[in-house]
Amino acid sequence: MDTQSQKFKVRLGIFIAGGFMLFFVAIFIIGKQKNLFNPVFNISTTFSNVSGLEVGSNIRFAGINVGTVDNIKIINDSTVLVNMIVEKNVQQFIKVDCEVAIGSSGIIGDRILIISQGSADARLAKDGQQLTSKEPVEPDAIMESLQVTADNAAIVSEQLAEIMVKVNSGNGTLGRLIQDSTIAENINQTIVNLKNSSQGLNENMNAAKENFLLKGYFKRKEKAVQKKKENDEEKRLKEQGIKDAKKK
Repeated sequence: MDTQSQKFKVRLGIFIAGGFMLFFVAIFIIGKQKNLFNPVFNISTTFSNVSGLEVGSNIRFAGINVGTVDNIKIINDSTVLVNMIVEKNVQQFIKVDCEVAIGSSGIIGDRILIISQGSADARLAKDGQQLTSKEPVEPDAIMESLQVTADNAAIVSEQLAEIMVKVNSGNGTLGRLIQDSTIAENINQTIVNLKNSSQGLNENMNAAKENFLLKGYFKRKEKAVQKKKENDEEKRLKEQGIKDAKKK
């Protein structure tokens, strides 16, 4: 009887000690999440829609968790006040022009607050400072935009398919051009004619240069071109001489 009583007391003591340990561990974890053991300061911001943000959500600055959401309160039908608790040692980096946005910890993770970095010459945020916010983009709006894009892509794809069917069947200008060999031959002949016309034009220009009535015109034109080249060369030499004189 005494042995069983002794074993019962030992088990009871172990159970109580284990309960106290779990209690202290829970207090430590909760206190760490709520920043109960670290000096903190309070800031706030307002949104028209918190988009699923909850009390206790993490606050990040420069990609690091620096605090938690302390309270969310509806002010009116278009304004929601969000109070934040941020670690005191981060206050030196929070400026009055920092912006607060709602983000996610992952692609489909929990909602968090993200504080952007302010400008270097801005004042530091004080305890109780209210920062400006950036309204979140709702997932429904993103899905609606993607749906519109998908619908437009389907319409374009259908129209391209219709065009290709007409082209393959020889309908329309492009279809006849591809399917009708006669049109292709006519185009080739047109290109040959253009080449011949260009060659004939060059021959006519050469003949005009030899004509005594137009020879003076072409000579004056050549002299003008040569004069311009000489003037440009003289100007370049003068500029080079000025640069050399400055260097000396």
